[in-house]
This record gives sequence, C-alpha cells and structure tokens, in this order.
Amino acid sequence: MSLLFSPIQLGTLTLKNRIIVAPMCQYSAEDNGEITAWHRAHWMNMALSGAGLFIVEATTVQENGGITYADLGLWNDPQKHKMQQALAEIRQFTPMPIAIQLAHAGRKASTEKPWHGGQQIPANQPHGWQTVAPSALTFDPEEALPHTLDLAGIKQVQQDFAKAAQRAVDAGFELIELHSAHGYLLHQFLSPLSNQRHDEYGGSLQNRLRMVLETFTAIKAAVPEGFPVGVRISGTDWINEPNRQGWDIASSIALSQQLEQLGAAYIHVSSGGLDIQQKIEVKDNYQVPFADAIKQQVNIPVIAVGLITKAQQAEAILQNHQADAIAVARAMLYDPRWPWHVAAELKEKIAIAPQYLRSQPHGLKKLFEPF
Repeated sequence: MSLLFSPIQLGTLTLKNRIIVAPMCQYSAEDNGEITAWHRAHWMNMALSGAGLFIVEATTVQENGGITYADLGLWNDPQKHKMQQALAEIRQFTPMPIAIQLAHAGRKASTEKPWHGGQQIPANQPHGWQTVAPSALTFDPEEALPHTLDLAGIKQVQQDFAKAAQRAVDAGFELIELHSAHGYLLHQFLSPLSNQRHDEYGGSLQNRLRMVLETFTAIKAAVPEGFPVGVRISGTDWINEPNRQGWDIASSIALSQQLEQLGAAYIHVSSGGLDIQQKIEVKDNYQVPFADAIKQQVNIPVIAVGLITKAQQAEAILQNHQADAIAVARAMLYDPRWPWHVAAELKEKIAIAPQYLRSQPHGLKKLFEPF
C-alpha cells in the first residue's frame, strides 16, 4: 500500500487516507455570514472527492473579522444552524469527515472580493469597517491604520474563538483548525514585523506566541475532551533582510513544540501572507521544506501544502518522511476528483459514491469501491 492511501490519526479522528482538502475561501456568504446554496454545493462536491478530510474555508469568529463582507461566520447560532443542516444533508451520501477552520483577518479585513479587485474598503463605506491588529501597522501602505487591540479586546477575541469552536462542535464538524497563518490576526501577533507591542503580547518570542497559545487553550477548554484541534501556521514570512527579520522556521518550530504540549492534533504548514514585500519563489514543493523541518522536531502529524499536484510527487513527500499528510487546495477546485486519479495512478483502492461507480474506466474497475 502507498503511504498516501494508508490511514492516519489526527488526535482521536481517523482518516482513511492522507489527502486533505485544504481550506479555500469562497467569498460567497450572505452579508450576515450565513452559508448559501453555493456552499452547500461546494461542500458536497468536496465531500464526494474521495479525500480523507475536507476542511471548510476560513470562518470568522467575529462580525468584523472576515477578510471580506462575504466571508463565512460562526459568531451566532443562526449561522451554526444553517451549517448543521448542510452537514446533515451531506452525510446522507458520504462518510468523509468534515472540519472547519476558525479565523480572524485582523488588519487584512474589510476588503472587496478578489474578483472585484480585493482592495480594502474604507470603514465609512458600505461593506467596510474598522480593522484591528496587535499594533497600528498596515499590511499595505495605502490602507487605513488598524486599531491596536487592548487587553480587553484580546480577551474578547479569544473568547469568541472559543464560542465559535463550541458552535462548530454543535453543528457537527469533526475537527477544528485554528488559522494562525497567511498574515491574518493570529499570525500578526506572531511576527515581529506586525507585532511591535511592549506588553505581555509583544517583544520576546514567547510573548509573541502568547496569543496563539492562549487562543488554542481557550478552544480546547470549550470543546469536548479529546475533540481534535489542529493549527495552520506560516512557516516563514519570506522576509530576511538585515534590518527586517520576519517570522521564520526556527520560531515556527518553537510554536509547534508548544502546541504539541498543549494537545494539538497536527500542524499544517503553509507560508507567507504577512508582508507585502515578501519574495517567494513559487514552484513544486516550495513549502515542503518548512513542513519537513517541523516534522523532525515534533511527534504529532505534520501536513504539507503548496503546489503538490501529482500522485508520485505527493507519495514521495510521505515516503521521504517530509510530512505525514498532504493538503491540496486549488488543484481540488480544478479537478474535484483528484484523489480518484491519484489512486488510479498509484493502483490503490478508493471508496466513492455508488452512484458514480459506473464512471470508472474499464481497466480500473477493481480500484473503486462504494462507501
């Protein structure tokens, strides 16, 4: 058996294979953060893909915490009830575990949808609001300054993550991922480029880790004992200049080790998104070395992501012990049956919906079986 199609344990949750559908923002929610027909169709599509796990897109825990006005939210019960109904419908047809990523965009909030330009919307304009951050520093020099979160504001964010986590459990999600990557609020606390505080949440590395560690702890306290909670991080800011040192892999290792001690189910390793001057050479496996470095220092599963698009490429990452699982995002949007094709290439069995069994090419029929 290939490693890619072997089971893996994420905390108390067992996945049938090591292909994970990474969170992908759809920017298609109602103005009140509730899911729409688009989400129900998209979730069903991903849940029928044959992957081991599907993680729903970054979902904001506060009304003004989304990247855009069309982000999903889980700050109230009506949002939870609609998600609960959608999950119940999906589970009539597929047993795939479904997770949700909880997030807050911080200073990168209040923007237009990407296909409408993605620019920040001023607070006094429709669909705009005042952003917040660890320090009054912008992502883009042309954007408005965020408000600096005071201690009460920090505690409120942590409480709202915990409340959203409770709603996620009630809705029927089987795992929670805490979004601490891509330049959003929790990542902003981690990086010295965006966090210039002089209190217990800024300055030293341990102080900058505090927001993520406390938020993770609040979530763990809010969900049932043993409920799996993983964390997505950016392995690096891609900024390493003489006078500007960003978040780096050594800091990521330190964070990952402390999250492991607190009971994290896994570490999901992406990169970048914090600084507009980042310089990234995007190529196959370009983020895998960060996952590899962290995997050597922790005992919990590490997930690699980023331009992993081919069967043998994904299998080699696992065989070389660079990661324990593979997350796929845009390739899944382009080809929602990517796991089927990978299974066929690796000559591995995969379970699919019985309604689709007759779609198999004649030479591959023995590789497909019903859920």
